[in-house]
Amino acid sequence: MTPVIQPTGDKAFAETLIRHNMAAYHQQLGWHWDSALFHQQWRELESFELVINATPVGVLCLHQEGDAYHIRELQIAPPWQRQGLGTAALHFAEAHARQAGIHRLRLRVFSINPAMDLYERMGFRVLNTEDAVHAMERCIV
Repeated sequence: MTPVIQPTGDKAFAETLIRHNMAAYHQQLGWHWDSALFHQQWRELESFELVINATPVGVLCLHQEGDAYHIRELQIAPPWQRQGLGTAALHFAEAHARQAGIHRLRLRVFSINPAMDLYERMGFRVLNTEDAVHAMERCIV
C-alpha cells in the first residue's frame, strides 16, 4: 500500500499518535511524555503526514543536523502498521535527504521496539546504545 506523503502542520494529530504509540515504551522504561518539549521541538521539524484515502494514518518528522537528516518521528496508526507504510516513509525520507544533498539518515529507537527489524532491513546500523535507546544510521548512496 502506498500512502500519499505530504507536508503537515497538524500538531494535534502528530502528538496524539506519538503519545499513543509510545505509551507502552514510556511506561516500561519509566519515561514520561513532555508536551512542552514536543511543542517546542515541533517548530524545528519538517513534518509530513501519511495519508490513505484522505485519512491521516501516520506521521514522519525530519530534522537536518549537519551532514545528516534525522528521522525524529516515524509513527503509523496501529490499524495501518505492518502494511508497508513505514517502508514507504523511509524511502520518502531517503529521497528527501538526497534531494537536499544529504547522504546520511539517522534515528533513535527504543531497543525493545519491534520497528528495529524494519530499520535493520532498510540498512540502518546501530552506532551506540544509551538508556535502552539505539542510535542508528544509514548511508545513502
